[in-house]
Amino acid sequence: MRATFILLFISCSICFSQKKQSKGDQLFFQYAYKQAIVSYEEDLAKGYLDIAQYLNLADSYYQVDNYKKASETYLDVLSNDIALDSIMDSHRFNKMLQSLSKTGNQNKIDSLLKSNKNVFSNELLENVKFNEELLNSNISSDLEYQIFNLNSNSPQGDFSPAFYNNKLLFTSGRPKTKKQKYAPSGQAYLDIFEGTPDAVGQLATATIFKELKDSDFHKATPYFSNELSSLLYVLSNTSEGELLFDDNGKNALAIGMKPQNGEFRFLLRDLSTSFYYPFYDANSGKLYFSAKLDDSYGGTDIYFVYTNNGQIMSAPINLGPRVNSPGNEIAPYVFENSLYFSSDIFYGLGGMDVYKTNFESEDSFSIPVNLGGEINSDKDDFGFIIKNKGDGLLGYFSSNRTGGKGDDDIYGFLVDQKPGLKTLTLRGKISEPYGNEKVIENAAVRLLKSDGTVISEITSNEDGMYRFEIPWREEVILQASKERYSMYTKKMVVVTGDEQETTFDVDIGLSLYDDLVEEKEGQTVIKLRKFFFKKSKSAITPEIAIELNKVVEAVNSFPNIQLRIETHTDSRGGSSTNFRLTQARSDAIKKYLLANGVSGTNILYSIGYGEDKILNNCTNGVFCLELLHKQNQRSLIVVLNDNVLFQ
Repeated sequence: MRATFILLFISCSICFSQKKQSKGDQLFFQYAYKQAIVSYEEDLAKGYLDIAQYLNLADSYYQVDNYKKASETYLDVLSNDIALDSIMDSHRFNKMLQSLSKTGNQNKIDSLLKSNKNVFSNELLENVKFNEELLNSNISSDLEYQIFNLNSNSPQGDFSPAFYNNKLLFTSGRPKTKKQKYAPSGQAYLDIFEGTPDAVGQLATATIFKELKDSDFHKATPYFSNELSSLLYVLSNTSEGELLFDDNGKNALAIGMKPQNGEFRFLLRDLSTSFYYPFYDANSGKLYFSAKLDDSYGGTDIYFVYTNNGQIMSAPINLGPRVNSPGNEIAPYVFENSLYFSSDIFYGLGGMDVYKTNFESEDSFSIPVNLGGEINSDKDDFGFIIKNKGDGLLGYFSSNRTGGKGDDDIYGFLVDQKPGLKTLTLRGKISEPYGNEKVIENAAVRLLKSDGTVISEITSNEDGMYRFEIPWREEVILQASKERYSMYTKKMVVVTGDEQETTFDVDIGLSLYDDLVEEKEGQTVIKLRKFFFKKSKSAITPEIAIELNKVVEAVNSFPNIQLRIETHTDSRGGSSTNFRLTQARSDAIKKYLLANGVSGTNILYSIGYGEDKILNNCTNGVFCLELLHKQNQRSLIVVLNDNVLFQ
């Protein structure tokens, strides 16, 4: 029933013009896929099918779950070097990959992804890599679900549960005495039913929801908003009890709203566009829904519009490629800063799988995470809802998994914590640590296992930002580097607890080597403010220590640096006395650096030059002002391997 309600409504939007009419075309657009296959195969044997009809045949195989023939047909089209963006669009590409996944041909999927990276967004490729690693990692959610099939399920399709005060609403195709049948599904037009769950969420019986005006056509996928005191739902476009069609003969689905104490009105309505699965988020005032619009990334995408007390205040806004994919995304549901939705993207466990993504900002989402094998199956799983109940959580979802009572069944579940496989997110800004807030773009950022194996590697963006999201690990090593910048390395050990934090903000400072050194006296030295020892003394004063700490930081930033400490004095005093004094001062500097973490391997020499290298004319016997004598009193930290440090 999910397939007939969602996928059949969008089939016509991906068709192509035909060179020669085939009986299979009419059957295909009437959703009679089995009969269409017979007709198309007869024409194919006679050589009559054009490329668009051949793709319709592939789609027909896909719709009847003949994934072997579907994948073979899609691949045959792909082998003809037809431009993907003109014939095999990304939505059909997803169907091909989904068919290959169903037949266990992972190597072919990997090959196609590698050779057709331009078909998919960078976000999708990241989503693929992440979820495949997550699902193959044997990481469990550590949650104990109590999942139960509702006793109220029928032999027909029952799906799209919704909380309604102390009741549960849902959509069903079960027969009713009055309604005619909906041709594609062979069942009654969809209607909304209600029931009252018991203490553990089980629903024994259900009856037609009578608070809406009766209709002979679709009413489906309800959502009740306490804040608006209104029921939002999907319905067929009608006028005076008759279906409305666009110029192409299409009847689309609209979203309407019925206040408890007010008149019904349409919220989203277009005779050529179907809208599905409304969800109103009271915190943001956004109305979420699914639709296939001009800017969709594949099939149906999830959108939102801004509202004011239920009035639409904006054009539809696509949630973007982090959430939406070349497949179909449906059934949005927001709970505690997480968006739950379903997608039939090819890397899932079955057809439709339930995913969870977290809101990171107004228009930014974390990588959608597959909820795993407890909620998802090898069939279609969708329409996920959840709420707090006592010390735990109660939720429902729809599935056509093996063992159900009908086409789609509604399942309830009880669980102690929010569903979803655990992930680890690290994010932050990379900048120069001098207080100038200069961000560093294109820095290489890596996550490593404790043995040094690379888990993931990215580069910082133009704002200096980086972000990792990986399957949960209790220990990782974070590294960042860039040419002529320092190396950042931090080992992170996450302590497990009941309230486990999974997102960590880690800002990184990288020092630019060229900012730490300067040229003096024909050599490269650590950049320091000039400091003076007390007269005839070699003790490190607090003022001198401040400057020497910069040397410690430089060595920490560039551990392979090799240094020579040299100290000079003026010409006053005896020559041998000045040699001893400058040597004592250089040794004092070395001792301080060693005591503060600098390795002895970094300091190759510690030399006192006395008065051998006077910078001006203030030599022995020449009268000079104190200012000129002080020019000759200096200590330099010389970098000896400057020319090979970055080779």
